[in-house]
Amino acid sequence: MRQDSKLSSVLHVLLHMAEHDGPVTSEMLAKAMLTNPVVVRRVMAGLRDRGYVRSEKGHGGGWSLACDLSKLTLRDVYEALGEPSLLAIGNRTESPGCLVEQAVNAALGRAFDEAETLLLSRFGAVTLAQLSADFHHRLARRKRPYDLEAVHGA
Repeated sequence: MRQDSKLSSVLHVLLHMAEHDGPVTSEMLAKAMLTNPVVVRRVMAGLRDRGYVRSEKGHGGGWSLACDLSKLTLRDVYEALGEPSLLAIGNRTESPGCLVEQAVNAALGRAFDEAETLLLSRFGAVTLAQLSADFHHRLARRKRPYDLEAVHGA
């Protein structure tokens, strides 16, 4: 089963943007996300609508952060992406009149709700500043040079 990595990809590029001086083009972000620049623009539009990023057109333009990373949480970004499904599993719905299916779905539904509540709570407790600090901690432990753009073939 294929996992949805959009949230991870967007967090990834937001941290790249935080390390970059000036705007970053959709083409550069697309390389980091392993996708098409059109997809990047569509995804970033939701973040722009919430005031997390801004875009500048023309030569020297691109995307840049528009907010303080210490105020932006994983949950904020998740919500800006349209709240994609958190769980890859779900209930069987082929026989809604079946009492066995109803019992199974009720138990699973409660567990799914509890898991989503816990996950969203954790998302709300983690800021992008914390992710950035973790990146910088890893960078400081590294013994050799590290070029963020070269990692993605930019």
